[in-house]
Amino acid sequence: MSEHEIVIGLEVHVHLKTKTKAFCGCSTEFGNEPNSQTCPVCLGMPGSLPVLNKQFLELGIRTALALGCEIAEFTKFDRKNYYYPDLPKNYQISQYDLPMSHRGFIMIEIEGKQKKIGITRVHMEEDAGKLIHDEKKPVSYVDYNRTGMPLLEIVSEPDMSSPDEAYEYLTNLKAILRYLEVSDCDMEKGSLRCDANISIRKKGDKKLGVKTELKNMNSFKAVRQALGFEAARQEKTLNDNGKITQETLLWDENKCVTVSMRTKEEAHDYRYFPEPDLVPFTISKEQISEIRSSIPELPKERKARFLSKLKLSYEDANILTEDKYLADYFEKCLTKYNEPKQICNWIIGPVLQELNENNSSIDRIQLKPESLISLIKLVKNNTISNLAGKDVLKHVIKTGKTPEELIKEMDLTQVSDETALQDAVDAVIKENSKSVNDYKSGKENAVMFLVGQVMKKTRGKANPKLVKEMLIRGLSDA
Repeated sequence: MSEHEIVIGLEVHVHLKTKTKAFCGCSTEFGNEPNSQTCPVCLGMPGSLPVLNKQFLELGIRTALALGCEIAEFTKFDRKNYYYPDLPKNYQISQYDLPMSHRGFIMIEIEGKQKKIGITRVHMEEDAGKLIHDEKKPVSYVDYNRTGMPLLEIVSEPDMSSPDEAYEYLTNLKAILRYLEVSDCDMEKGSLRCDANISIRKKGDKKLGVKTELKNMNSFKAVRQALGFEAARQEKTLNDNGKITQETLLWDENKCVTVSMRTKEEAHDYRYFPEPDLVPFTISKEQISEIRSSIPELPKERKARFLSKLKLSYEDANILTEDKYLADYFEKCLTKYNEPKQICNWIIGPVLQELNENNSSIDRIQLKPESLISLIKLVKNNTISNLAGKDVLKHVIKTGKTPEELIKEMDLTQVSDETALQDAVDAVIKENSKSVNDYKSGKENAVMFLVGQVMKKTRGKANPKLVKEMLIRGLSDA
């Protein structure tokens, strides 16, 4: 057993869903031509002046309140000074000593136990541009479209003690942000980015060990892997009487190792000072109260309701409420057919399987709640088999047609006539002597294999319950 314990804190940067940038009128739309969404303000041209985007502030307050933070009545912006090619002003407008909010928390659950992870602060800042490195030439390009994008930085307390806890924290945070509809949280687009600070110390020590900062992690899975590697590296270093250096590390996902980038700057290296072009301002209690009243039901509350009122299992409720749009879809289905468990089984089973196979989400596919409910009812009343229902589901998503249209086109109406099924049943018994003998020797599950063979012969049209009954009778006579 290790004599050390892990201490982890996370810094999460979130792009907010505003139409224009933090301090100018340039569009925030993703994917346009490089450097096509810039102006003198976000490029830092002499004489240009920033103006705070009102929606930026409102979405920031909304997020902070949902995370249990206290909102500062008096706040200001600061200049964080550093040079980098993707930062045209050579400083970033951020917040330092008087952030918009502080002292929040997120509750996570690990192995059935609840744990409170503190949030130090949620503050507003602008993003930098994006460097693009040419792998074939010794050249780098810069795209300033992202420069000035409205960012929230969400800084946790160093309360996490394992990579799994960090993963759970990020999963819960992302769910909350999506429920609030303040960000799309798309890590591939850079809408959500995470830096992790990790150190280890001897168990029982109160003083934090020397920390390293991990960057370049493009998924929550990568965050968990990088933290696991770094914790093991630091422990080995200390066990070998080595010394941990405070530095910034990059995560190499191909080699699954951390790579040193630079020694870590301290806060004073940034030469923070108040932003002279943006005056300090107050946030009124009335504004805070108005925004608080607009916060929707959040994932944990929704899960609790699904458990208590709909009697779903903990696992089912957890899967449904992780994704706001999936939970919304489930509830729309419920308004049309009050059978929570049946709907849930279809959504977390065949529907999620289709979404995963197509790398899609419920809000991006052609599956109206009416169509899914219709399909569930058609399977329940034996118009089509469950197997045929899953096949129809694929085609509904692909074509947008109704289940009824597809069943007619594909000739999938379930056969429940013994006379029509007898030839297929007899043929399967004759062709599968091993399974027949297994059944006769007491292996009752062998009959289910035979049911599957009949379903294949009938292209999924046979009534499986009737087929099983016919097979059992036929096997008794064989």
